Amino acid sequence: MSELPNTKPTDEGGENQIVAKPTGAQTSILHLMYTFGKHLSKVAIVYLFGYFNISPAWLLGPLVLSVLREEWKKEKELKRNIAKAAALSNEKDVILARVDDLPAWVFFPDIERAEWVNRILNQVWPNVNHYAKDIIKDKIEPAVQESLLMYNMKGFSFQKMRLGSIPPRVGGVKVYDKNIARDEIIMDLDIFYAGDCDISFTLSGLSGGIKDFQIHGMIRIVMKPLIKTMPLIGGLQIYFLNNPTMDFNLVGVADLLDMPGLSDMLRRIIVEQVSAIMVLPNKLSIVLSDDVSTHNLKFPEPQGVLRVHLIEAKELMKKDISMLGKGKSDPYAIITLGAESYRTKTIDNTVDPKWDFWCEAIITSRRNEEVSMTVWDWDPFVPGQSHDFLGRATVEVFGVSEKGQTDSWITLEEAKTGMVHIRMSWLEFSDKIEDLKAAIAETQMLRVTTMSTAVLMVYVDSASHLPRSGGKSGNAPPDPVFHISVGKVTKQSQIIYRTEHPVFEKEFTFLVNNPETDTMHIKFTDTKTQTEIGKLSYNLSNLLDKPGLELQHQPLLLKSSVPDSKVQLSLRLRVLKHPEGPIKDEVSLYKGEINPSPQLSRDASLKKQDSVSALKKQDSVSTLKKQDSVSTISTKSEENLPDNFRSEESQLMTNPSSELETIHRRQPSTTSSVGENYLGKIQLTLRFSVARQRLIILVHKIANLPLKDPSNIPDPYVKLYLLPERSKDSKRKTETVKDNCNPVYDETFEYVISQGELSTRQLEVTVLTQKTWKSPVMGQVIINLAELDLNTAVTAWYDLQPEALKEKDQ
Repeated sequence: MSELPNTKPTDEGGENQIVAKPTGAQTSILHLMYTFGKHLSKVAIVYLFGYFNISPAWLLGPLVLSVLREEWKKEKELKRNIAKAAALSNEKDVILARVDDLPAWVFFPDIERAEWVNRILNQVWPNVNHYAKDIIKDKIEPAVQESLLMYNMKGFSFQKMRLGSIPPRVGGVKVYDKNIARDEIIMDLDIFYAGDCDISFTLSGLSGGIKDFQIHGMIRIVMKPLIKTMPLIGGLQIYFLNNPTMDFNLVGVADLLDMPGLSDMLRRIIVEQVSAIMVLPNKLSIVLSDDVSTHNLKFPEPQGVLRVHLIEAKELMKKDISMLGKGKSDPYAIITLGAESYRTKTIDNTVDPKWDFWCEAIITSRRNEEVSMTVWDWDPFVPGQSHDFLGRATVEVFGVSEKGQTDSWITLEEAKTGMVHIRMSWLEFSDKIEDLKAAIAETQMLRVTTMSTAVLMVYVDSASHLPRSGGKSGNAPPDPVFHISVGKVTKQSQIIYRTEHPVFEKEFTFLVNNPETDTMHIKFTDTKTQTEIGKLSYNLSNLLDKPGLELQHQPLLLKSSVPDSKVQLSLRLRVLKHPEGPIKDEVSLYKGEINPSPQLSRDASLKKQDSVSALKKQDSVSTLKKQDSVSTISTKSEENLPDNFRSEESQLMTNPSSELETIHRRQPSTTSSVGENYLGKIQLTLRFSVARQRLIILVHKIANLPLKDPSNIPDPYVKLYLLPERSKDSKRKTETVKDNCNPVYDETFEYVISQGELSTRQLEVTVLTQKTWKSPVMGQVIINLAELDLNTAVTAWYDLQPEALKEKDQ
């Protein structure tokens, strides 16, 4: 009886087929021939190099590059395999294994909820698979085609799009029940996809593919409006709160590009296109009921604008190599907020750059968005964007919006040294024309031409009666697309194929420099013939005369087109203004400023750039009054306390005319407490960020360090450690202030730590002086973090104690 050949069932083309595999003898012969040919080619190459007297460097270079590429691919493959194994594991095991990495709101009830959501995903994944194919083909493919044209690469198209049988996994679920409208449901999902997708494409006639695609991020699902008829939910809005992390493996001919530097281009394009569809302020909107207007679901709903001023950095790492060893760096910074990124100029040959860089971003969800800053050393000899990394910093938008504005130094993460000085201001929306004058006056004061005074929200519903063109008959329907621009910003719609009456249902938001002079331009193009088939110019000053500064469902005639061509759109203009009431500026309150300005002043910041060190050496203003024995007072609870129980800053804010004494920096204060050990006191603010899982420490100042010898004034600095391990990674250090018994720092430090770990940790704060080579200790404080409620910022004065006494207490 003859042996049956090995067979494998497949579902290619939707039908089961039997594919014969080669037998063992055939496999051995083919493998032998392949091995012989491979070794023969290697010997032939070496022989030819010797025969033609070619330099060994031509052989060594590709060899080194090949080895590096293989190592890089092995590392990436290992990470992808680990992620895929996690995706195939039990949901509860995966969640419990990652419990330290999950947000603080993910508790065991949420684990059960996540399992429930994962079961639903398993059931609906085949249908989601088909829907995702349409999105990839209709939205991502045209955008990638346009982006690749910038690199002279043509003919890109997806051929096969299979997302596989492994659905995404949900690691945590949060359903909001506060601060939401009664006709909506808001749910956040910590989602992770590491499936068995198989996507193939062609580029310039070459075939390639993408496998092992992975994506991880926080995705929000908004179900609104809630209606009284089935399906009870009128529509969905789906979007990532911040840019998700993505990775994938290139196969086929595209595998030649899968090496550091060269593959960055394709990866960056794909990330940009995903951001343009599903990262705030961009949303994927789905209408579920005919009773709900698409306009109501898709019209832009931003909450405000964040104005960012990245002033400078200091003590960055040295990355450039000079003849004498490590030289300096050529730093630049990239600021990212949602789908928007901004790049500063490069400052050559310095570790203390002064950028004076301004940017603005429209915020859609201030409670969840973050400002991310990465600092890089520009290297002209490195291809692509693979420059030396100098550190990163992250700031929560919600904290800035609550205070109105902030001004602080932030320590860079993932860096040995370095800090950035950043100021931010939160701007709300107003529909009152009288607020425009103040907004224009502020931008003129800042003398920054890129600053905005208003926001324009646009919803383009459809166009009608577009002219026919092209085709063999010369009368074929167009494939319309439109470009919309305000100022220097231009955005594009999706392409609608073969129709004179395209329905776009596309929303846009624009920052407007001056609505009295700016104009919105819309140009329609037939992508088939690349001819213009209609355009519109709308002066924004016309909106200033409309009720509520709005234009609702208005058909406007197109120019350079047929007489009946129109575009149906809605417009809404909102003026930017600072929040009303006192600005709770963190740094201003800590420094005791009586009337902090609600606006960012360019003059003040520019002067501050060149005089930070000088201000440290000037006379300091002491606002300290005699303290009681209570040394730890929460800033939140001080409002209802009598004056003698409030901290010095609260007394100053409530009684601006209280005694202010200017004390020379070389002399200790005689009007305030020197602590129970006569070693002085240190003021700190501690807070735990639940969203970012970080312990944030702000070192304000030190008061009344002892001065035993007037000719030997201390040069104090503060050093921090997280106990009990007291590791090198937990070490933080402020700058040194020369010749000062009352130094002011206002420096911020962060530790990545879970909320559960706080109960087992202590913070060691040590004050030292650099007068001698061994930096003797002037005093210490050890703070038990378990005793503090760090959900709100806690500001307190702590008595410095002798180092020996603290060691004994431990």
